Formats: sequence, structure tokens, C-alpha cells
Amino acid sequence: MFRFAVVTGRAAHDVSADLKEALAPVKSKNFAASLEPAKVGELLRAIDGFDGYPTTKLALKLAPLVFVRPGELRGAEWSEIDLDGAEWRIPGARMKMGEQHIVPLSRQAVAILRELQPLSRGSRYVFPSLLTRDRPMSNNTINTALRRLGYTGDEQTGHGFRSIASTLLNEQGFSPDVIELQLAHAERNKVRAAYNKAQRIPERRRMMQAWSDYLDGLRIGPD
Repeated sequence: MFRFAVVTGRAAHDVSADLKEALAPVKSKNFAASLEPAKVGELLRAIDGFDGYPTTKLALKLAPLVFVRPGELRGAEWSEIDLDGAEWRIPGARMKMGEQHIVPLSRQAVAILRELQPLSRGSRYVFPSLLTRDRPMSNNTINTALRRLGYTGDEQTGHGFRSIASTLLNEQGFSPDVIELQLAHAERNKVRAAYNKAQRIPERRRMMQAWSDYLDGLRIGPD
């Protein structure tokens, strides 16, 4: 900011330069998640046994299937979702990177959304607040439900479903580029990002269905 001020004549010099070595670097935060397939199966079975509010339970069931960010999930609106076309288009205004994000919906995800329709009480939100139809559910709802299931903040968070998908999809041999596209991560290579605009939707659609089928297998368990 101060370099910009100097260049544009708003400041005589960069006063932040003296702090360069004084400030500790920002450390990236890892979100807790159960990354072993057997543990994921246990988590999915625990979600199936959740006895709280039905909308919250269905949010828990949908989260691992679509692995979007928690804010993107809780703010989902019916106008964004095409159930017949099995596609969810999240507008750029709601995305971290500011670009529209397409989520191909598996058969399992569509079934959950159809179950949610009569529960949304006519709200434009897929997951309306318990207090009013005019707001989405609280940003603490998913994590609170996970705590109720016995998972601490060091074991599993709502954001952790993304880590589960990223880890296990890579282990299964899916294209890292396709996985990153579905996670809506920014391309680190800026030159590559400028030229590579392909969305690879057919591959992502196949991956999302395979992922839901895989989770069904983990839910059933080895027996």
C-alpha cells in the first residue's frame, strides 16, 4: 500500500520498510479433517445417525459430496441449482476467487437436494436459518453439529471436507488439475492461468459421481 502511495505521489517514502524484518510471516492454517478412508467411513456413518434438525443433517450429508467452502454451502440459493441438469452454479460474488464456480451434482447430491426442497419453507436459501427464512443458516451450524457428533475442532471441521476430497481423490489417481478446478483453487502459475481457461466439465462430472459412489462404499464399511 505504501509503495503504491509513493508511486502516486501520496507519500514521500515507504514507512513500512522498517518493519520488514520485524513482522513474523503469516502461517497458513490447516483445517482439521479425517483423512484415512476408514475414518471417513466412520464420520459418514456418524452423520447418518445425527438426530438434530433435519436441515442440518442434510447439510452434513451434502457437504462431503460437493466439498465447497462452508460459506458457499450455507449460502446456497435455489436459483443457483438446476436439479434436472444436475448442476449448481455458484455466482462469482459468493466465491473466494470472484469467479463463477460450477459444481456437477451426483445422483446422491440431487437426491439430498430434492429432500431439502420441502424443508426450506419457501425460502430462497437451500439452508435457511431456524429463526427466519430470509437468512441462511449460521456459519457455526456445521461445526456445532460436528461437535455434537463427538468430533473436536482438532479432528474435523466443515472446511475439512475439502481436505478429505483433495487427499483421497489424488490418491485415487484423478487428474490434479481437475481436482483443483473442482476445489475452485487459484492457479499458482499466473502465465498458465491466463491461457488455461478450460473448465473440463465432463471430467469433473465423472469425477463427482465416482466420488459420491466411493463415499457410499466407505459408509457401508469393510463388512
